Amino acid sequence: MFIEAPELSSHAGLRHAFFTREGGVSQGLYASLNGGLGSGDDPAHVHENRRRMTAELGVAPENLVSLYQIHSPEVVVVEAPFAERPRADAMVTRVPGLALGILTADCGPILFADPENRVVGAAHAGWKGALTGVIEATLAAMEALGAARAATVAVLGPTIGATAYEVGPEFRERFEAADAENARFFATSGSSESPTRDAHSLFDLPAYIVARLGRAGIGEVANVGLCTYSDPDRFFSYRRTTHRAEPDYGRLVSAIALTPDAL
Repeated sequence: MFIEAPELSSHAGLRHAFFTREGGVSQGLYASLNGGLGSGDDPAHVHENRRRMTAELGVAPENLVSLYQIHSPEVVVVEAPFAERPRADAMVTRVPGLALGILTADCGPILFADPENRVVGAAHAGWKGALTGVIEATLAAMEALGAARAATVAVLGPTIGATAYEVGPEFRERFEAADAENARFFATSGSSESPTRDAHSLFDLPAYIVARLGRAGIGEVANVGLCTYSDPDRFFSYRRTTHRAEPDYGRLVSAIALTPDAL
């Protein structure tokens, strides 16, 4: 039902999960643990799926908070469950019992924790958010709550892998214009035996995210190393859905919480 990272689970006072698509009640395209409030799934099924997630995390059902994600570097500080989802792509909190839940279906879910100073964060890092600074903005917001970068652990969850992420020349140009060294995250698309369209590249989003995390001065960075596109049994994938011409797709939830009984 979910994947844990030892880099986070080894610390007392934290609960986290990179939930898969397994273990829920949704049907069809959304089978089975779809956490997407904005998907076309039956809302009752989504709420039951999210209730099951909170049971695993040990928080109240209403305390799994999520965002209206817009592929931005915007971060919000969470002090209580939202009446309405804010438009942003990352959250931070120091309030025990609140689970910060990021939704993805190929983009990178990043869970952050400073176990010493009791601050956690979660970020949705698609290519646009990663390029425009969502990682750095999340860390700055955590620092404002008392976190220290050297004490922070960050883990990247299941994300589309490089072999499945073909992009056009204008995409690559945008990254190289931002930093010429970004060329190392792109590879030629196709081969002589199986050529693809001219000037297209394969983009390594996980490697790019991990590199940005490393440059930010975080104490420990990890990647679970799982590709959403290539594992349809465990993961939803927007790109796979597009290639199959399906009308919609489910959303994976990655969440982290401080436990109330840590001290």
